[in-house]
Amino acid sequence: MIEINNLTKDYGDGKGIFNLSFDVKQGEVFGFLGPNGAGKTTTIRHLMGFIHPDSGSCSINNLDCGTCSAEIQKNLGYVPGEIAFFDNMTGTQFIHFIASYRGVKDWNRVESLIKRFELDTEGKLKKMSRGMKQKMGIVCGFIHDPDVLILDEPTSGLDPLMQNVFIELILEEKSKGKTILMSSHIFEEVEKTADRVGIIKKGRLVAVDSVSNLKASRRKKYIITLENEIAATDFAGEFSEDKSQSNNVVTVTIKQNIKKFIEVLNRYPVTNIDVAEQSLEDVFLHYYGGNNND
Repeated sequence: MIEINNLTKDYGDGKGIFNLSFDVKQGEVFGFLGPNGAGKTTTIRHLMGFIHPDSGSCSINNLDCGTCSAEIQKNLGYVPGEIAFFDNMTGTQFIHFIASYRGVKDWNRVESLIKRFELDTEGKLKKMSRGMKQKMGIVCGFIHDPDVLILDEPTSGLDPLMQNVFIELILEEKSKGKTILMSSHIFEEVEKTADRVGIIKKGRLVAVDSVSNLKASRRKKYIITLENEIAATDFAGEFSEDKSQSNNVVTVTIKQNIKKFIEVLNRYPVTNIDVAEQSLEDVFLHYYGGNNND
């Protein structure tokens, strides 16, 4: 449904996107991860037809994003990273404007979205809080029940309760077969909603895979309980790094050599083994070298 082929936009000084290629299948939620400046919004602006690449191409439903953007956007919902409104309008006026522009027939959906996000539409947009403006952007992006949704940091500014409401909405849209590309910094919402994830670093894609595969391919953390603290100390001494000890419990991180790890386990009085669940954030930080984006 969404296809990007060798997309390049070079702004100089290493800024932009370079030879970017990935696709989003129909009915799939694709999480697009990366810090500010990595190239997420630049990619999305190409998909929206707002800017044109130096080379490469992108398309939605087999329509070129550069030349057919008007046709594409008839059945596309978009929540931008930075939302601009007509400040002198009230929320109600703006929603009616967007509904008219989108040719909305089902007003029940509009009212349901407003209620769901506890959106106060009476006041002027310029006086709304950041969170309320974000809710307005979400409602307007989903208002016409589009088949394709492109969402750029859609929960930015929302409180945790509304973030959960948004996750529920995404899962419902996914169950209807909608195609969703969503950039995010919030790993929990990506883990809960996405089928696959793309990680972008300095304008280049460094990984594309399912959430489960990405997590499974990385290092595993084991929590080992031994009979006593002395045995735990000796056990911990078998590992040169990526380990910690608390009384008779040792936590070790294993990269590849699982055979050696099993051999060590067999020599000690182990009473319990747990595997610590690896979050998508752990995977993300692996690609970015911890807190260093270089």
